[in-house]
Amino acid sequence: MANALDLDHFVVREQVGLLKLADTFEVLDPATQQPVAVAREKPGAWIHFLRFILNKQMLPTRIVVREAGDPEEGRLLFHLRRGFNLVRSTVTVYDDQDVPIGYFRSRFKLFSLGGGFRVFDMDDREVARLDGDWKGWNFQFKGPNGEEIGVVTRQWGGLAKELFTSADTYRVSLTGAKGAPPTAKILLLAAALAIDIVFKEEA
Repeated sequence: MANALDLDHFVVREQVGLLKLADTFEVLDPATQQPVAVAREKPGAWIHFLRFILNKQMLPTRIVVREAGDPEEGRLLFHLRRGFNLVRSTVTVYDDQDVPIGYFRSRFKLFSLGGGFRVFDMDDREVARLDGDWKGWNFQFKGPNGEEIGVVTRQWGGLAKELFTSADTYRVSLTGAKGAPPTAKILLLAAALAIDIVFKEEA
């Protein structure tokens, strides 16, 4: 089985479930279609309760990403947290030692039709941008000079899945590793998850 963070291309597939209170995503090696990691949402018991009465996009949540296998025991790769929000979301990304390595701040959809993020380091310096197209299916991860670092593309799931579920699948590719920050791969994978929990999830 491939080491997830050794890859440059990934498929992030949300698992389908009825009346689910928390999301789970498989991270696959697109060359073999084998799982290399599991991302599991862990919002906490009281947030589960609040989701029955409030829009889940307003509430804080946490997603833990571990190597494939038992999602509770596999090696931790990284995790991300979204806080309470009313207007714009902030999603902070942490490495496997629980050290924050950067954060995403969502842009107003009024000014970014398909959604997007500004990406900051922990000294509040903008280090990248994630720009969505007009329909919110294709996102470019760009460095500070506009150079492409990677792409996140939402995949068509078929008519039945698109109509009757909110589960999404994303293709994630690191396209411009040269000059990218060392944490670019983690941030790119985290970006696919952040897109889903900020812009795609239904109430």
